[in-house]
Amino acid sequence: MSDNKGDLNLSDLKSSLPSATAALSAEDRAGFVSALKNKVQGLAGAHGNALESLNPKVRKRVEVLKEIQSQHDELEAKFLEERAALEAKYQKLYEPLYTKRYEIVNGLVEVEGVTKECADDTSAEDQNCEAEKGVPEFWLTAMKTNELLAEEIQERDEEALKFLKDIKWCRIDNPKGFKLEFFFDPNPYFKNSVLTKIYHMVDEDEPILERAIGTEIEWFPGKCLTKKVLKKKPKKGSKNAKTITKIESCESFFNFFNPPQVPDDEDELDDDTADQLQNQMEQDYEIGSTVREKIIPHAVSWFTGEAVQEEFEDDEDDEDGEDDEDEEEEDDDEDEDDDEEEKAKVRKKNSRGA
Repeated sequence: MSDNKGDLNLSDLKSSLPSATAALSAEDRAGFVSALKNKVQGLAGAHGNALESLNPKVRKRVEVLKEIQSQHDELEAKFLEERAALEAKYQKLYEPLYTKRYEIVNGLVEVEGVTKECADDTSAEDQNCEAEKGVPEFWLTAMKTNELLAEEIQERDEEALKFLKDIKWCRIDNPKGFKLEFFFDPNPYFKNSVLTKIYHMVDEDEPILERAIGTEIEWFPGKCLTKKVLKKKPKKGSKNAKTITKIESCESFFNFFNPPQVPDDEDELDDDTADQLQNQMEQDYEIGSTVREKIIPHAVSWFTGEAVQEEFEDDEDDEDGEDDEDEEEEDDDEDEDDDEEEKAKVRKKNSRGA
């Protein structure tokens, strides 16, 4: 952001928007930014007056500090640019590995030694060794091993998710964000071969969500997993003898592709509803980020359960670090108490001598 109070950038302000404004429409967000700009201009003016109130020597030092800050900001901008380029470079290097994983998981290629092992193993349990291709339920197992995703996957979802054969992600531009793609084999639940989820971000370097868009799932008749049919028999003696049928929404992983949306008229939202909507959007983004940052790059570790142990060890390390800090603070407090006791003894001894 510019040091001059009259030279404020709208793009600078957009990158500073709090997460609570992430779901605003373009028009409302522009209004918010405009109001924020006016407020910052006022603050800049107040800070300018504060700077002028300093004595010349201190003011000169602060001006040099501002120059250092500008140099830092330039380096930070280069860092972000190089980080994006480095990430894009390695994303391309990952692709051949993801392709090999896809081929093995889905039985398109066989790994060395498997055919011989099947021929040598004559147990009844492994007689269907030749018939079983790839790694069955690979992605379903990987996602269910993750605590956050396991909460989203219902028992009735599992049969459909067994047809999931790959998950990919890529960055998108204009607007900035990323896209998740879930690839499915032909299945008895829906017609779609690919389900997508797109996240549009206000700022790519900050997790500020503007909106999310999901694929409309084309369910086969009677196979929708996000709705349940309730049938209620009429009361005895009721004139209406027909069974009452009611369709209700239900919990399902596939609700992920129908993300929460902010209504056109946000003024109609009360505080509780707005808070609930904000929480839903944050939860939705957390799920998408988990798939992108954890499941896709480390799928086999989640399949085997090793990733859970690694996360547990990381959490333990964090807790140990906090415990060490607490112990150091307690030791410091004890040392201070001991020092006070020693000083009290000296004062008491001196008073007796007097």
